[in-house]
This record gives sequence, structure tokens and C-alpha cells, in this order.
Amino acid sequence: MDKSFQEERFTGITTFTPPLYKQRYQFIKDLVGKYKPKKVADLGCADCTLLQMLKFCSCIEVLAGLDICASVMKDKIIEHLEQSELKKFPEVVFGFMAPSIVVISTPNSEFNPLLPGVTLFRHPDHKFEWNRAQFQSWALEAARRYDYSVEFTGVGHPPTGIENVGFCTQIGVFLRKYPQASEPVQSEKPTEAVYKTVFKAVYPSLKDEKYLQNAVVSEVIFTAQIIKQSLLDHLMSENEGYNHASAERKSKFRPSMNCFSEDLGKLIVEKSIEPFVNGNVVYIPLKTVFSFPKVNRLCGTFEKLYKLIAGKVTLSSDGSALMFNIEHENEEY
Repeated sequence: MDKSFQEERFTGITTFTPPLYKQRYQFIKDLVGKYKPKKVADLGCADCTLLQMLKFCSCIEVLAGLDICASVMKDKIIEHLEQSELKKFPEVVFGFMAPSIVVISTPNSEFNPLLPGVTLFRHPDHKFEWNRAQFQSWALEAARRYDYSVEFTGVGHPPTGIENVGFCTQIGVFLRKYPQASEPVQSEKPTEAVYKTVFKAVYPSLKDEKYLQNAVVSEVIFTAQIIKQSLLDHLMSENEGYNHASAERKSKFRPSMNCFSEDLGKLIVEKSIEPFVNGNVVYIPLKTVFSFPKVNRLCGTFEKLYKLIAGKVTLSSDGSALMFNIEHENEEY
């Protein structure tokens, strides 16, 4: 999930909102929400950020992370594999493991000229980076050989006018065509362990107040950031072409909900609980955040939401809204 090396430097020609690695994480979270898998394995888990996000999904019973570097857990995905390892990858993943769904994300080399400072590869440890035709050729062959279907998509839209380069990160979603008749047959002879267990944890139920609070605070902040960014993007577009943009920004702004993202568009809320900007502060009413299904399911009641986040986030003086200072926000790219 190489987020740390180059994505934080995408500040010149190309920027991403939300940051590219967060878009990849959200893509996986959406798939988990759609298919409700019991087991999820992250091959190339790096610092386990994605696994930490998924551990509170109620459908998941087992999370497994695998990475090529156990000591420092640096970012590894498919483009870090040597040629000999890459040849074995389809057999191991699609043939032996044979999961119902496989999601593979990898850099799109056609996007690289738009990224400042990128000469050959985006990371010094990359052994190769594919263009779209190369990735799709490899993926289609793997899908054909192991009876999967595959669809191609990606995250990180290109700038307007040069859409032909495709997504910054290309993604292949593989679905197994036929369910397995039985569990894979295991050899009776003991075999030498291929992988080393670095860390193992059994997470308690969300009935435990401490873990429930962590889950709620994380989801509330994530949801609020989406709302905040949608609001600021709309405010910026409204101010374009006006000579008094600064004055407009300082006034209270209450846009209609249809200006927000697709997630926000699914909500039905009253005008009185829409987010707004006052001066350099964004106010996001807790009732708006509570309207999001994930937050609602975790908390159950609005009173429970307030209790769990009290002292963990910055609230307005009356406790009715989350507050974000625009000037001191340090956005990631």
C-alpha cells in the first residue's frame, strides 16, 4: 500500500482528495460491506493500517496480514515481487488459497509522468511497474487459468483533460466463478513452515466499552472528514469568480445537501443540522454524523454517541457539533 514514499509528495501537478491510500482503503471497506466476508487476508499489509480499519467490521471473524519484510514491515505489494516470485503468485493465491474475492492494486505506470520526482518507479524497491495493458493481460490470464472473472477499476482520477492516462492506482477485482466443493486437501505429512508468525491478536467483542469507543471515534472522525472536505470543495467552487472570496468564506455557509458526495447524498436530514463554516472553523453537527448508517449501527442511540466521543474530539461549546479549524488543517496528498 505504498502510501508513505511518494503520495505525500504529490503536491505539484497532481493531488488527491482524499489521499490516494485512503481511497484504496475505502475501496476495500466498501467491498467488505458489500460481500460480508468472514475472512480477509492482506498480502502486503505493511504497517497493518488496513487491517486495523477492518477489525471492527462485524462480519469478519479472521484477519490475516502477510508482508515480505517482517522486521520493519515496509510497504510491499505485487510490484515488489521478484520475477521468480511473481510467477508463483497466481498459483498460490488463486490456485491454493482460492478465495471467493481477490483484489489486486498496483501503480499505473502511465500516470507516472504526472507525479513530481518520479523518474522510473514510484518506490526504490519496486522491481517493475505495469501499464494498464500489461496488468490487464496478466490478470486476464490468471483469471482464465483459475476460473475467476475479473473487472478493472482504480482510484486516483487523472486531471481534467488528460483522462486517457487512467487511474493513478489500477485495481483488478477477481470473483471466483464456481464455489469450492470442499476444503483444500491437506497433506498428511508435516511440512516446513513457509511463513513466520510475527504477531497474533484476538480482538474482544465490541461489547467491551474500550474497543467500542475506539471504533466509534475512528468512524466519527472519518465521516466528519468526508463531510468537511465536501463542504469546503463546494464553498471553493461557489467563491470562484468573486472578488470578495475572503469575505464570503467568513460568512456562515449552509449549502444544500445535494452538493455533497455520494455518501452524503444518501442521507435525509433537516436543514437545521447541515454542516456550515463560520470564519475559519467548520462545524459538523453530531446529528448529521449520527445519520450515517455505520455510526448509527455502532452507537445505537445519539446519547451513546455523545458519551463515547466526549473528550476524544473537539466539540462546540454547546456540544452539538464537531469543530475543525481550516487554517491549521494539515491535509495529506
